Amino acid sequence: MFQASVLASGSKGNSILVRTESTKILLDAGLSGKKITNFIHSIELDENKIDAVVISHEHSDHIRGAGIICRKLQIPLYISESTYNACNLRLGKLPVGPIYFENGSSTFVIGDIEIRAFQSSHDVVDGSNFTLRKIGDDSRKLAVATDLGFSSNLMITQLKNSTSIILESNHDLNMLIKGSYPPHLKQRIKSKQGHLSNEQAVKVIKEVYHPGLKNIILAHLSEENNLPEIAEKLMRDYLNKKDKNLNLIVASQYESTKIIDV
Repeated sequence: MFQASVLASGSKGNSILVRTESTKILLDAGLSGKKITNFIHSIELDENKIDAVVISHEHSDHIRGAGIICRKLQIPLYISESTYNACNLRLGKLPVGPIYFENGSSTFVIGDIEIRAFQSSHDVVDGSNFTLRKIGDDSRKLAVATDLGFSSNLMITQLKNSTSIILESNHDLNMLIKGSYPPHLKQRIKSKQGHLSNEQAVKVIKEVYHPGLKNIILAHLSEENNLPEIAEKLMRDYLNKKDKNLNLIVASQYESTKIIDV
């Protein structure tokens, strides 16, 4: 077993569950502890089985419930040192750790899940994206790439040969330009330290697609500047030229995705 579910995704809070038979981890915990627990229950899992929380960056929609969950379950928090220094007061006292990882260095292991962190281009001190493998199973690879302003060569290299990808598809450019956000916020979102548009997400998949890719989950959609049907149609129009049977899911802020087999 090597599975994942996006528990929640969007500006109000983000969290992804990854599990094997023996290990269960949360990538980010950006909602209240109660909401995270409810989302875990919604996919018929026991939150007491979570082994660790891994944090990508210090924005509140990724760390809000991290300290609460770690204290409640007495589990460790994995985080880069720079990110921890930027948010330790908001995390509060941790029961274990923090355990530091470094972007771009060797992998780190939680149970039987091997994780590689690599730099993301976002307006934070040390943003991380991730690839994950189950130890002993080289045939499957999960990539998580959200909260990034552009698709760097590093990111494309890391995403290649993934069998499942959780990828940001934050905004429709026309909706953003015509929308109600003030100019400085529009510029921040469009910048290289902002968020990927629907079009940029398709471009990423064009660069990393291979016949072994089974699942794509579009994540971190803006409620103000995007619509699920727009993001899905744009990606599906490309995928139909490659593999009409590829499993394409759009993650929601309010409902967990079905559990996918990585």
